[in-house]
Amino acid sequence: MYAFIEGKVCEKNAGELILLAGGVGYRINCSMNTLAAAPALGETMRCYTYLSVREDAMELFGFASREEKRMFLSLTGVSGVGPKMALALLGSMPLKELNLAILLGDVTALSRAPGIGKKTAQRIALELKDKVSQEDVGAAATGGSAVPAQSMAADCVTEALEALQALGYTPAEARSAVQSVRDQSDKTDELIKLALRSMAGM
Repeated sequence: MYAFIEGKVCEKNAGELILLAGGVGYRINCSMNTLAAAPALGETMRCYTYLSVREDAMELFGFASREEKRMFLSLTGVSGVGPKMALALLGSMPLKELNLAILLGDVTALSRAPGIGKKTAQRIALELKDKVSQEDVGAAATGGSAVPAQSMAADCVTEALEALQALGYTPAEARSAVQSVRDQSDKTDELIKLALRSMAGM
């Protein structure tokens, strides 16, 4: 119903923003990442929104970027994952790292979010891994900012995954191998060598 709401930031509370737009104060549920990205009180913000309508409630959810909104909708499409759980997961790590965790099937990282158990994390990784593209992992979470070391590491992992698949390994085999060695190097060629050794049992 609402693509986005653009207005002045009136309040920042735990898990929510209040935006004043057209004389109406909108209470918007959001992740910690969106709260952190929101400007100071009194400044204007564009919040990409989703209206959740249930029999007992209507709730508005907001996101600092279209990419975060897309991930929210993907997460809530997973069986057993509701809007509040999706927000908790979105706020538990940068969006790029969340995409990477899903791509690699990193259940440990996913289950660190409040309310996300191991089984739910496994379900998220299983159902969404084919929906996460290499561009999702490679794109900057906030867009236009300097590339941090974590982002560079994520890019190396992505390149290693692509290289292994080009060599004929399945996406699942590549993910498993790279996940097992991802902490041992931040260089693409080294990750590829380590992953190949891992698959060879060396």
